[in-house]
Amino acid sequence: MLPVDPLTLLAFIPAGLALNLTPGADMMFCLGQGLRSGRRAAMAANFGIAVGGMVHTTLAALGLGALVAAHPAAFEAIRWLGVGYLLWLAVGALRASPFAGGVAVVPTSPARAFWQGLMVNLLNPKVILFILAFLPQFVDPARAILPQFLTLGLVFSAGGLMVNGAVGMFAGSIGQRLARSAGLSRWLSRISATIFGALALRLALMPRS
Repeated sequence: MLPVDPLTLLAFIPAGLALNLTPGADMMFCLGQGLRSGRRAAMAANFGIAVGGMVHTTLAALGLGALVAAHPAAFEAIRWLGVGYLLWLAVGALRASPFAGGVAVVPTSPARAFWQGLMVNLLNPKVILFILAFLPQFVDPARAILPQFLTLGLVFSAGGLMVNGAVGMFAGSIGQRLARSAGLSRWLSRISATIFGALALRLALMPRS
């Protein structure tokens, strides 16, 4: 027996995919990683974001998400940690310089990109508020709650992997071609830094509600 009713799952899939297709912080982060460090780093960051989403989903199912949402101090602490981390990534992108001959900007290893994607997702309290608002609409209180949350979270994360992965792969292909020029490499670093900085500003200015 499926944890989620099949008809409910059929209704959830297009709704989740539509939200995945909406440009947001996760998509922009994969775009920035792809431009800066190529396709492997973009996909690693993409998987990190997906794992972070599942952590948020599990916390929401266990009730910890509601606890964070109910305590402004905890929410603000997580939010400003996220802002600081994104600004640190922006500074790191600006400091990256082309290799001799202009082959590429300083690369980010897949392991590091995965960790960065995971931390960017976990330090965005808006994610858990979104999960608390969206997933319960498809949860049957007569069934076990945790398996339903995890199933819906997996489906939503799978959609995000496909959409953000496509964006990251495209950005990685374009970025690596442009990075053959030392001058363009510097511009790619600036573009990536701008994306990370814009995400930090977006997180800093977002309303709590």
